[in-house]
Amino acid sequence: MGGKYRITGDKYPRMRRPRRRSKLVLATVASVAALGLAGWGTLQLIDVFTGGDKQASAADRKADCPSAKASAPAKILPKPAKITVNVYNATPRGGLAKAAADELKKRGFTIGKVGNATAAYDKKVPGTGLLLGAPTAANGTFPVLGTQLPGAATKTDARKSGDVDLIIGTKFKAFSTPQAAATALTALTKPAPAPSSC
Repeated sequence: MGGKYRITGDKYPRMRRPRRRSKLVLATVASVAALGLAGWGTLQLIDVFTGGDKQASAADRKADCPSAKASAPAKILPKPAKITVNVYNATPRGGLAKAAADELKKRGFTIGKVGNATAAYDKKVPGTGLLLGAPTAANGTFPVLGTQLPGAATKTDARKSGDVDLIIGTKFKAFSTPQAAATALTALTKPAPAPSSC
């Protein structure tokens, strides 16, 4: 073989320029960095449009919130001895008002009038009973007396006095047990947990 390229041994001449590996490594590193930067920027945009960093905002909210243990103050209810109850029988059973009044007296209530219900209510109270009193009784007297007779309906009238009428209905069988009434009364006086706005 003649010419410029001549094979004279076991070595062959290079026909092209050698690759530069440093350029290839540099290009790879640059592309990875660009992709990472683009991903980070995308996450920042998502945070901006969805309400920001949740962990930081949760920490800020916890700092701004009052203590989780803080709750509404305990409800102050009248003692049974401070409640005057008029007991009326609206059923056909005789002597029921007297028996109910005696039981309420044993449980600490002050008893007022005892007798048969007026014509407006006589045999017209279908449930266990009806608690009738002034509008102010709805937040104090009715709940306390209601612990003795669960399911009793409540109704307000125009009276100005603090006494309450208990009109015994046709489904009345007995008052709740003293233990059940005491448990219900304790539950009423417990403070309600404050709603959390955090």
